[in-house]
Amino acid sequence: MASLAELAQQHARLRDEEVEQLLRLTTSWSLLADLSFSDMVLMAPEKHSGGEFENFIVLAQMRPNNRATLLADDLVGTVQPGEEWPLSRQAVALGRRVTGEVSLSPGSERLPVWCIPVRSHGRVVAVLVRLQAPLRSPASLYEHAYLEIFEELCSMVSEGSFPYSEVDVAGPGLPRVGDGVIKMDSTGVIEFATPNATNALHRLGVYQSVEGHRLDELGLKTRSIDRALSSGIPQVEEVDAGHEAAVQFHCVPLLRGQKTTGLFAIVRDVSDLKLLNRQVLHKEAAVREVHHRIKNNLQTISSLLRLQSRRSEQEETIQALLEAERRVRSISIVHEVLSREPGGEVDFDEIVRSLVDLVEDSVLVSTSVELQVTGSLGTLSTDLAIPFAIALTELLTNAVEHAFNGFRVAAGGAGVVALELGHDASSAVAEVRDNGKGLPTDFSLDQSTSLGLSIVRDLVRTQLRGSIEMNSLDPSKGGGTVVRVVIPLLEAASS
Repeated sequence: MASLAELAQQHARLRDEEVEQLLRLTTSWSLLADLSFSDMVLMAPEKHSGGEFENFIVLAQMRPNNRATLLADDLVGTVQPGEEWPLSRQAVALGRRVTGEVSLSPGSERLPVWCIPVRSHGRVVAVLVRLQAPLRSPASLYEHAYLEIFEELCSMVSEGSFPYSEVDVAGPGLPRVGDGVIKMDSTGVIEFATPNATNALHRLGVYQSVEGHRLDELGLKTRSIDRALSSGIPQVEEVDAGHEAAVQFHCVPLLRGQKTTGLFAIVRDVSDLKLLNRQVLHKEAAVREVHHRIKNNLQTISSLLRLQSRRSEQEETIQALLEAERRVRSISIVHEVLSREPGGEVDFDEIVRSLVDLVEDSVLVSTSVELQVTGSLGTLSTDLAIPFAIALTELLTNAVEHAFNGFRVAAGGAGVVALELGHDASSAVAEVRDNGKGLPTDFSLDQSTSLGLSIVRDLVRTQLRGSIEMNSLDPSKGGGTVVRVVIPLLEAASS
C-alpha cells in the first residue's frame, strides 16, 4: 500500500511542506480520536491536471482507543465520490468546520459527522472527518471535558496552528488520553482532572482537591506549564518525587488566533519505567565492568606471553609466543570496545581500525608495506565480532609477512595490502588483497600447514559458518593474492 506522502503527492498534488503538515497531524491524531470518542478519516481533494476536483482520496484513518470503531473496513488509499461526502466538499469550499449527518452505507443509521478543514500555510489542503458513535446518556463529566478540548483543537486545525511543528508533542511518544488529562485555564488554574491524572498527582504527594488551584499552590513545581502558557509551544517535563515516583507531563497549549486560551496536560505515571531504566543501567554498568576486566586480563596474558618470548632463546618458540600474544590482543580489542558500549552488537569498523594498528605495530618485515582499508561492515553481533576479528588479524598478518618475502615490487611501486569490507542484508564480505608474489602453484587451503591459515579456515567454516576462498591474481594485472571471506549474517544471528 502506498504511504500517506505518496498518496498525497500522486492524487492530491500537494507540496512537500503541505505533506509534512499532514504527516505531523497523523502522528498525533490519536489524541483527537480519543478526546472525541470517534473514528477519524483524513481525506484530500483528488486533483486532476486542471486543478479541479470531484472526489476525495483517503490518506489516513484512525480508530479511537476508548470506543468501538464504526469503520470495520480500512479506507486508506480508496477514492471516495464527492457526492457521497457533500459536507467535506463544503468544508473545502468554505474553509470552516461543517457539521451534519452521514450514512456509511445505503440504508444504515445516520451518524453525526464533523468535517474540519486542514490548513497549511493558509491553504486548505485536506479535510479531517470525525465520525461519532452516539454517546451514552447522560454523558459523564470527563466526557464533556474531553469534547471541549477536542472542539478547541478542531478550531486550531482549521486555523493551521495544530498540529504543532515541535516533535515533542507531534511525535509517536505522545501518551494516550487514557493515561490522564488535566485541563487548565489561561492562568494555569485547574478546571478539571481525570481520575487517572489525580492518581498520578497522588504519586507526587498532591492529595488535596486540585480543581480551582494551580499546581504550584499545591506544592508541586512544574516549569513546563508556565512555559507552555507563556510561549504557546508544547512542553514536556518529567517530575520526580524521590526515587520511587515519576510523572511525565505533556503540556499542550490551546490557541485562538495568536492568544493562548488555556492548556491541557496529558500526564503519565512513569515510575515503573524509571525503576526499569535504573535496573537496565545497573546491568549495563555490570556488563561494561565485566568486559573491562576481561580486557585487562587478556592484556595481562598478552604481557606475560611477550615477557616469556623475551626469555626464550629458540627462534621458533619466540615466534610462536609472539603470534599467540597477537591473537590474544585481537580478542582484547573487541572487549575494549564492548567495555565502552556494551550490548548485543558492536561497531566493527572501530575494531578494524584497531586491528590494522595492531598489525602495523606487531609485524616487522624488511619490505615497506602499506595497509589500506575501504568499505564498512557497520555493526555486527558480538558472537560474530570476536572470531571475525581474529580471522582478519591472521589474514592481514599473513599477507604482510609472506606476500613480499623474497619478492621485489615493480620499480616505483610499493607493497600494498588492501582490506575491502562490505555487507548486505544477508552476509558480510571481507577481501584481503596484496600485490605480492602470489600463491604457489600447488597451494591448497585445505592442505595448508600454516597455523594462521588453519585458524582462519576453521573459524570461518566452523564457528562463523561462512566460506573462504584464496587465489592468486593474474600476473598481467599486477599479480598478488586475494582472500575472500563471506559470513552469513542471518544464519549466525539465529544460531
